[in-house]
Amino acid sequence: MADAGKARPELILVADDIPANVELLLDQLNSLGYETVTAADGPSAVAAAFEKHPDLCILDVAMPAGDLGVDDRSTGFEVCRRIKRDPRTSRIPVIFVTALNDTSDRVRGIEAGGDDFLTKPHNRLVLGARVRSLLKLKAATDALEDSLRKLRELEKVRDDLMKMIVHDLKTPLTSVLATLEMLADGDFGQVSIPQKAAIGDAETKSEDLLALIDDILEVARIEEANISLSLAPVAPGALLVELVHEWGHRFQQERATASVSVADDAPVFTADKNLIKRVFSNLIQNAVTHSSHPVHLDLSARRAGHGVLFTVSDNGPGIPPEYHEVIFRKFGQVEMPRTPRTRSSGLGLTFCKLVVERHGGRIWVKSAEGKGSSFYIELPSNPLVLEGPRTSTQQTAGTASTR
Repeated sequence: MADAGKARPELILVADDIPANVELLLDQLNSLGYETVTAADGPSAVAAAFEKHPDLCILDVAMPAGDLGVDDRSTGFEVCRRIKRDPRTSRIPVIFVTALNDTSDRVRGIEAGGDDFLTKPHNRLVLGARVRSLLKLKAATDALEDSLRKLRELEKVRDDLMKMIVHDLKTPLTSVLATLEMLADGDFGQVSIPQKAAIGDAETKSEDLLALIDDILEVARIEEANISLSLAPVAPGALLVELVHEWGHRFQQERATASVSVADDAPVFTADKNLIKRVFSNLIQNAVTHSSHPVHLDLSARRAGHGVLFTVSDNGPGIPPEYHEVIFRKFGQVEMPRTPRTRSSGLGLTFCKLVVERHGGRIWVKSAEGKGSSFYIELPSNPLVLEGPRTSTQQTAGTASTR
């Protein structure tokens, strides 16, 4: 009786129309402990790959093409292309074994997705070494893919659970806020000044918590492309002036100052104005709250290619280069010395990145510790509205953690 715990030998597909070649390869592979399956033409090789899911394929280049739509001299290349094109078989390594020794044939093999190339008559030891090497690489790749799949499943379960909990928290928290407001207004009886101060503090903390819940839910909606953009023309100068005006009272409280500079060539662009304003507000919030001294902000806009480039610069504490990418990650926060501690969900810059990319733009930072920060937002004049946020690996960053 076979050992149930013993792993099965790797299965290798050998495709060649010359019986003597097939017999030689089978003898060599079986002596090395591999199981084999054979095919004598292109269509049967493709069918065997999809049906048997071998761990590795050894293909002759020249064999009957059947209905594959290529000449017999190119059959192996077409079989390889079909194997690599299908997600079910794309990670199966392919070795071409052929009597052809032309450089152009090797190039065609690489272009078809082949992993190795042996010329007849092949050396038995070389064949064994290359088969073992490719099988080890496939095993490592499969293990990595399996780990990534499990990680994605765990992340989805975590995110779904978080969204469910957060959504369920919103209703009772709204009731708490309403009750606190009624207490402060004296609806349940007169309250003393110390009691009113305590109620006010509880209201502030509850509003912070409600804002955090809204942050989490909105980031989730953008990530899942469940948010639609209300596009309209936006003038860069008017946008920046409006932002500074709206932040005027807060600037006075924090003793902050701001200046606006808009180049004559800064174009009107199409965007969801409310979302873009929130992006700038997050950056301004960061600059104001994460500095131990009154901060000065420079907001500017100019033409850049087929769009507009905004810059939000401050003379705050700055961010070390090693954190420029971290701060755009969900819940990514950076603990900076000598800066005031403020409530932060670590979602503000995630929101900024998702909104900008949803508009087809990009956002990044230039900053150094102790030398302030400059944040750049590049937006197209006429954005291609994407089905979801972009997943490119553009280097993006922003200020220290924000709400």
